[in-house]
Amino acid sequence: MSEILSVLKQDKRQRLHATSEIGERGERLAARFLETNGYRLVLSNFKVPIGRNSRGVSVTGEIDIIALDGETLCFVEVKTRTSSEFADPIANVNKRKQRQIIRAARIYKRVFGVTDVPHRFDVVSVIVEHPSPLVELTKDFWSEASFRKRAWSGDIY
Repeated sequence: MSEILSVLKQDKRQRLHATSEIGERGERLAARFLETNGYRLVLSNFKVPIGRNSRGVSVTGEIDIIALDGETLCFVEVKTRTSSEFADPIANVNKRKQRQIIRAARIYKRVFGVTDVPHRFDVVSVIVEHPSPLVELTKDFWSEASFRKRAWSGDIY
């Protein structure tokens, strides 16, 4: 029985390793693509604690690439997949991920004193299993406005 469990554990480790290699390759391709399109890379893999979840566990936010497009600071999420057969990579940038990136971006801007610099949130989707990798940039994929709390007007419905 222990042999079966060790084989299952090894298989899981191999998949995790392969997934991280694909992600790292995608981030390298995305960085190269951004530089080719005039972005100036500032930082990659910025990680910072952003708070606690409902269970009290510390949550870390990560921004894959931070770059300048002209005078605009861009917080770029990179999503890499081996194919788009199941879904487009960009479909995995859900509201939860967007909220984490917004929180990390606020901390970044505060720490580095760039709170008055215009910014936006971009997504680069990478599909690596094409004849040649397919890299696509979506500028201004979301904004902070959709996450702001609305002021209560006092009206009762």
